[in-house]
Amino acid sequence: MFDVAPTELLIIALVALVVIGPKDLPRVMRTVGHWVGRARGMARHFRSGIDTMIREAELEEMEKKWREENERIMREHPMLPSAPGEPEALPPPSLPPSAGTDASRELP
Repeated sequence: MFDVAPTELLIIALVALVVIGPKDLPRVMRTVGHWVGRARGMARHFRSGIDTMIREAELEEMEKKWREENERIMREHPMLPSAPGEPEALPPPSLPPSAGTDASRELP
């Protein structure tokens, strides 16, 4: 959009040298550089804010889809109460004996 060709940049530098003069040109270039840096910083800050808003909107959309899918699955597969004589849930599998008891270390 704001593309500046090298020849255009050279023409601008020559005009600035003639209009401003060689004595004040370094100070003016430093000031211009400062303002360009501030403008880039504001643009970067604005862009990061927009990116954050987009990420949050996408995250909310994904959470909504997951919630809807979870509700659909829960409707299709409801949890049935267990019968009076049946255990409610299987206990977690027991862990094997500690691996710290190595047979090669046992004393006779």
